[in-house]
Amino acid sequence: MSAEKDYWLAFSHIKGVGAVRFRKLISYFGSLEQAWQASEARLLTAGLSEKVVAQISSGRKTITPEGLRAELERKKINFLTWEDPEYPEYLRQIDQPPPVIYFIGEITAADGNAAAIVGTRAATTYGRQLTKDVAAFLAGNGVTVVSGLARGVDAIAHQAALDIGGRTIAVLGSGVDVIYPPEHRQLAEHISHSGAVLSDYPPGTKPDGINFPPRNRIISGLSRVTIVIEAGEKSGALITAKFAVEQGREVFAVPGSVLSAMSKGTNNLLAEGATPLTNPADVLKIFQMNARPVNTAQTAAQPDPEARRILSLLGTDSMHIDELCQRLDISIDKLTAQLALMELEGLVQRTHGMEYQAVKSWDAGRI
Repeated sequence: MSAEKDYWLAFSHIKGVGAVRFRKLISYFGSLEQAWQASEARLLTAGLSEKVVAQISSGRKTITPEGLRAELERKKINFLTWEDPEYPEYLRQIDQPPPVIYFIGEITAADGNAAAIVGTRAATTYGRQLTKDVAAFLAGNGVTVVSGLARGVDAIAHQAALDIGGRTIAVLGSGVDVIYPPEHRQLAEHISHSGAVLSDYPPGTKPDGINFPPRNRIISGLSRVTIVIEAGEKSGALITAKFAVEQGREVFAVPGSVLSAMSKGTNNLLAEGATPLTNPADVLKIFQMNARPVNTAQTAAQPDPEARRILSLLGTDSMHIDELCQRLDISIDKLTAQLALMELEGLVQRTHGMEYQAVKSWDAGRI
């Protein structure tokens, strides 16, 4: 490892020195080593503010560049700068990519095919099942699942990818050695063996609330597509979707009941032009990949009792949702959610309008 990379580490530990100032320092001094050794006067001449120069001067009194690298090696933390060829290409393409990313685990070329799966921390049964199904399907088809290790949809997506033997990347709003929430430490460890736990915040950074919105641009930046499963009107998942749009990436949203608070955000995304996700195979088209069968416990399992009732009622014919609702004697919002889930699972398909038909592979012998 070159000595110059040690100075990337050093500057990444200085508050206020981000992508813009990294470029400014490299452009003016030619190297970060020269910038680190420059006088305050020269740093001011390079175009840095007095406040930032004061931060650098203070940092140089306590930070030893080679000492930082030794500490990372001791903690088995890897890092990449945007000058490294292994730096994730899609992240490199965003506006002001992080100069340094830290990670525990491994980043591979396969992670170029990555999809972010995000959503509410308070996922409903509908949202939890959809997250499992979508994440398992994508991971089983060679797509790396990216999320934020948060409670709810994030953790479910990571676990589903692990369960199918796929790759997953968790992006933190803290240092990679400060796992938040703390109950996900074991999950983070498992992720590091089948992907990476990643952050652009230096090791030791605490999970301050202001860190999480900016880290969402890393989640979307690593990913060619962002999928929002469930989200309230003020969900952080919507911030990730906004970043994805700004980065020119595709955004999918799962339709939900208009009566569900956890679907207001996703339904709003659909109204704004997001692509409805009714079949996870549609996501593979973004990667120009063909779907292959995924042997998960979920796909191998028999339909749940409510699904069995619907399939038995449909038989080989198609039926309008209003008639289904009347004959099943359940609420329209519950039926809509159930049908959406069954469509994702490949149990039913919409023929036209609001008519549904059982998929032939799920015949009477299987239900």
